[in-house]
Amino acid sequence: MTLSKLVFRSMRKNVKQYYLYFFALIFSVTLCFSFTTLQYNPSVVEALKKSGTATAGFEAASYILYFIVTFFVLYASQLFMKRRSKEIGLFQLIGMTKGLVFRLIALENIILFSLAVMIGMVIGYFSSRFFAMVLLKILEIDMIVQLKFSLDAFQQSALLFSVLLIIILLQMLWMIRRLSLLSLFTAAKKADERIKGFSIFQMVMGLIGVALIIYGYYQSTMLFNVEKASVYNNLFLHMLVILGSTILGTFLFFRYSVSLIMNIVRASKSGHLRITDVLAVTPIMHKMKSNSKSLTLITTLTGLAVGIMSLAYIAYYSSGSNARFASPYDYILLNDQGIEFLDALYQEGIDFKKDTYQISNVKLNLKDLISENLQDSPLLFNGEVDTAVVSLSDFHQIKTGYTLNEGEALLTSYANVLSEVLPLQKDVDVNVKSGETEIPLHITDIRKDYVLSQYASDASPILVVPDNLFKEIEEQNKTQVNIHSQIGINLKDKDDMEKAEVLYKKFSEDRKVMLDNEYSIIINSFEEERKENVASLGITIFVTAFLGLAFLLTTGSILYFKQMAEADDEKSSYVILRKIGYSTSHIMKGIYAKQAFNFGVPLVIGLSHSYFAVKSGWWLFGTELVAPLVITICLYVAMYMVFAILSIQYYKRVVRESL
Repeated sequence: MTLSKLVFRSMRKNVKQYYLYFFALIFSVTLCFSFTTLQYNPSVVEALKKSGTATAGFEAASYILYFIVTFFVLYASQLFMKRRSKEIGLFQLIGMTKGLVFRLIALENIILFSLAVMIGMVIGYFSSRFFAMVLLKILEIDMIVQLKFSLDAFQQSALLFSVLLIIILLQMLWMIRRLSLLSLFTAAKKADERIKGFSIFQMVMGLIGVALIIYGYYQSTMLFNVEKASVYNNLFLHMLVILGSTILGTFLFFRYSVSLIMNIVRASKSGHLRITDVLAVTPIMHKMKSNSKSLTLITTLTGLAVGIMSLAYIAYYSSGSNARFASPYDYILLNDQGIEFLDALYQEGIDFKKDTYQISNVKLNLKDLISENLQDSPLLFNGEVDTAVVSLSDFHQIKTGYTLNEGEALLTSYANVLSEVLPLQKDVDVNVKSGETEIPLHITDIRKDYVLSQYASDASPILVVPDNLFKEIEEQNKTQVNIHSQIGINLKDKDDMEKAEVLYKKFSEDRKVMLDNEYSIIINSFEEERKENVASLGITIFVTAFLGLAFLLTTGSILYFKQMAEADDEKSSYVILRKIGYSTSHIMKGIYAKQAFNFGVPLVIGLSHSYFAVKSGWWLFGTELVAPLVITICLYVAMYMVFAILSIQYYKRVVRESL
């Protein structure tokens, strides 16, 4: 028999072994080629130029994706070789040399790789159009997506998988030449752990693992706590401590805490084990030594993927609220410039509500409003900032019912990132400077209402004072204030926004405001600010979502592959159980419990990791936490459960075929 005939016959006989590996290769090629093709898609390139979005994120994400694909393919190859180890041993037992066995396996892999790369590139080429449409939808760009083959994308993907093929062939050569014939026959049985009794060392290490996870969570809450900044002056070092303690704690939890818990459960049964215990508790204990590393990796990747996707979605989800901070009204006119815009709205029959503000300025020392623990914070600089002032009657246009007595004031529009790391206190006395005059005030409240454009407020909190005091401050600062008035316009019917946007742009030159006789500004409408945020964050949310999908499919596939391998290894046990009278439903109860642990525990711990990671600094990315985090977690869990269901279905098929 020639080598070529032997190769094709071996492949035909090993379809059940190959299809898993073949699927992994096709999936990897599709993911890689689709993303790389998308990067060179002319429609996407043109859209990014129009929106002014940089393409550097694509390039950085490509390298991360290459790492994910490399890891996944190498893992799948290792699992595939382990499952075929007995077959390789049989080849040598019948007289084939190691060199001939390697050539046989190498030819099989070259054929598989070639087919997988061709199929994967075809699927990736067509799926790239779908991803391009998703990206343009996120960027809110209406454009027909072109589908064009990219030679650069083909070369990059072909080079990556050529290198991977060489690495896998070298890995196989090392395995065949180094391992003995006996070890090849027993390779599939390795890495199991004998069930041992209760151990003090096991208990201590398990408790240390849980303690390290709790410590990492606690330190994450202190990451951006300015009052505790003296504990970790180096932010990067603090993050490494959190990451290291959490990952090490996770490994110790799976390696020792789980075994300890299972030993306690088994001991509580006093030797009276049900079929569920035999099929759930015992296999978990047997496999925990070999599974602890992979479960730790899956948990860490889950936490990383959900955390990154949540932060990106928080930023994208908060595009509107961040735009409101820059432009509290749909349209804003400063210093009565561009008043013609109002006449145009009247002429077009567009109904709107108009709020008018007179603006003055004082100097406020923020040190008077913060706690003693934050007095030396580097964020304060000299502590004194120029603060916009509006009258109470003007403030009533957006918030009625507020009263201020003589000598009282409130601060509003303090809702940005600075408010999280430098919280201000109310019910304190301060002195503000109006020209050369010091005015004592009692701050009654700190609010988050957006009132003035960021150009009028200089992105600082706004002081609201009684009307008579505002008139005094206004008289003293008439010549020192660049922006002295603001007209805010909100449309009553949002369907009129398209026409209003055209008019607002038409009078852009009329709306120009000079600052310090040095430069001029033309402020954007709320919709323009929102679209700029969407354009700048759209590519980020798309790239992180794509990488998150890659992480999800990789971790889910790894767990699925492992469960398939375990199901095949345990088939002989199911044969015995079926012969002594246990039905499929009885056996599946134990398998359900086992799958709940294998899929559920890494998922729950990974989501817990991601929650504390996101909670520590979400406000750096946006203003909304709950909705983006819940949506991201729900989508991730729903897709993750698909792999659990597939795994259960495979177990069910193995159990049914065991008799």
